[in-house]
Amino acid sequence: MDASVIVPAYNSERVIALCIEALQRQSFSGDYEIIVVDDGSTDGTADAVRKQGNVRLVEIRHAGPAAARNAGAKAAGGAILVFTDADCIPEGNWLGEMLKPFTDKGVAGVQGRYKSGQRELVARFVQLEIEERYARMRSRDRIDFIGSYSAAYRKGIFLEFGGFDESFSTASGEDPELSFKISKAGHRLVFNEAAVVGHMHPDSLGKYLRQKFRRAYWRVLLYKKHPDKIARDSYTPEWIKVQLICLGLLFLILAASYASFGYFYSLVLAVAGILSISGFEAERYMRKNFTIGLASVPIIILRDAVFCTGLLGGTLRLLR
Repeated sequence: MDASVIVPAYNSERVIALCIEALQRQSFSGDYEIIVVDDGSTDGTADAVRKQGNVRLVEIRHAGPAAARNAGAKAAGGAILVFTDADCIPEGNWLGEMLKPFTDKGVAGVQGRYKSGQRELVARFVQLEIEERYARMRSRDRIDFIGSYSAAYRKGIFLEFGGFDESFSTASGEDPELSFKISKAGHRLVFNEAAVVGHMHPDSLGKYLRQKFRRAYWRVLLYKKHPDKIARDSYTPEWIKVQLICLGLLFLILAASYASFGYFYSLVLAVAGILSISGFEAERYMRKNFTIGLASVPIIILRDAVFCTGLLGGTLRLLR
C-alpha cells in the first residue's frame, strides 16, 4: 500500500463526513487507505464515520490528538503516513501532491498548506498571518517545522522517532516537536504549497485569542525540549519574536515610567510603543490587503499581549 491517510477526531460529528468525502474523491491513482481515529468522542463521531464507506475506524480513550495520530500510525499499512485534521477539506489533488516529493528518496517528510475562503475580518487576518509563514518556507530547500493539518512522513522514519510526543495533551506543539527531532537528525523535510487543505480559521477575535493563548502556553514545553529553536525555525519569522520581546520590555518600562512620571506620560509612552511594535507587521499586511492590514493593528496588539500571557502561564506550569 502506498499511503495511509490518518485523521484524528474528537467530537467531530459535524465535520468528519465532509473530510472523509474529500479524501475519498482524491485523484491519486495509487493504493491508499483512510483511517479515522476517534479520540474518545462523546458525540456521534464514531457513528458518522461508520456511515462512510471504505474507512477504517480506530477507537481509543480520550488522550489527545498526538495519541490519536500515533494509534492510527500503528494500525496503518501504508509506506507513507499522511495526516490531516477532521475540520480540514483536502483539495482533489492533495494526496498526490503530498506524496510527490517522496519520489526523492532523501525526503523524509512533507508539509502542505492551508487555504480559506472565509470573509470574516479575523479569519482573513489569520490567513494573511499564515501566508507570511508560507512565504518563509517557500524560499527554503529544507524546513524543520511541519504542522499536522497537512503532513506526511515515511512510516519508518516516523516510528524510529517515536511518533508524536503524547505529553502534549492538546493540539499545540506536538507536530513541530516531531519535525524538529527529525530535522536535527539530518533528514530532509520539504514544503509543497500545491498540497492544499481548506480550513475554517477562527472567525471572531475571542476564538482567535484563545487559540493564541493555548499555543503560547504549550510553546513553553516545546522550547524546553528544543531550546535552540527559541531563536530560529523555518516557520516563525524572527520579527514576530522581536515584537514579543519588545512588548515585554515595554511593560517593564511602563511600570518604571509610571512610578517616575505618572499616568499621562506613561499612557503616551504606551500608545507610541505599542503602535511602533505592531506597525511593522501591519504594514506588511497592508501591501497585500489594505483594509485587513489597517484593521490588523489592534488584533496584533491583543495577540502579542495574549501570547506573552500564555508564555508566562506555560512557564509557571513547568515551574510548579
